[in-house]
Amino acid sequence: MGVPKRLTDMQMRFAEFIVFGGPEGPMTQSEAAIAAGYAKDSARVEGSQLLNPRYSPLVVQYVGTLREERIKKHQITYDTHLAELARLREAALKKSSFSAAVNAETNRGKAGGLYIERKIIKHGKLEDMSEEQLEAKMKQILDDYAPILNVTPKTEKLTNKKSKAPSNKKKTQ
Repeated sequence: MGVPKRLTDMQMRFAEFIVFGGPEGPMTQSEAAIAAGYAKDSARVEGSQLLNPRYSPLVVQYVGTLREERIKKHQITYDTHLAELARLREAALKKSSFSAAVNAETNRGKAGGLYIERKIIKHGKLEDMSEEQLEAKMKQILDDYAPILNVTPKTEKLTNKKSKAPSNKKKTQ
């Protein structure tokens, strides 16, 4: 029978459906074959044969070409990425969406290497520490977080409030 020298319209539509999908997203081989115009009864076999280089080398080659074109079209480079983030930031500022603008600018800074995310993961269990080590660790935590943890009022204020409260009760009685 021999290999055909050119693709048919149905084969080209099949390849386009395989690469780009349909209106509802990606398609299976049989769905692409049906959408391209092949019979429903033989769509599964046709889809398999169309993507087999032994049976349809031109279709497989066309699918590869379409995939390469799609990759080139959506290729992300450093410059295009930064330009797109800048465009998003400007659009957000025009709409007074300051939160979105700040996020876009932050992401631009991260892509540009201006921000460094550092995460430190420490392993160890409290059970493995001695009593002295635990006390030292608790003291260190209290010292490190003293401004946050010290939210109780000073004892002088408490004593003043307590002394005022009973005197008020005596006056009302």
